[in-house]
Amino acid sequence: MTPAEIAYRAAVANADAQRARLVDSAQAAKARISPARLKQDAKDKVTATALDGVAYVGAKVQQRPIAVTAAVGALGLFMARRPITALLRRLYVRFHDRHRQSGD
Repeated sequence: MTPAEIAYRAAVANADAQRARLVDSAQAAKARISPARLKQDAKDKVTATALDGVAYVGAKVQQRPIAVTAAVGALGLFMARRPITALLRRLYVRFHDRHRQSGD
């Protein structure tokens, strides 16, 4: 065998090895971007982020329970402002009407 043939066969073997690595790499990339894998990765990331957030909030509540209670109470009053206003209006009208009836 001549040195040129040896070099040629080595180059062919090297090309085959490179081709095999390329195919393996392409299959691995295909597996990484499959919809099921992406969905699972997104679900895992959301779960981890939510758990981290819960742990953070729990730590802050333990540090300042009174401030957190006041903030939650203020938020609750803000969100229930219309029903509370309606209740106070009905009570005002009811007491105002009683006062009118007893005064007349």
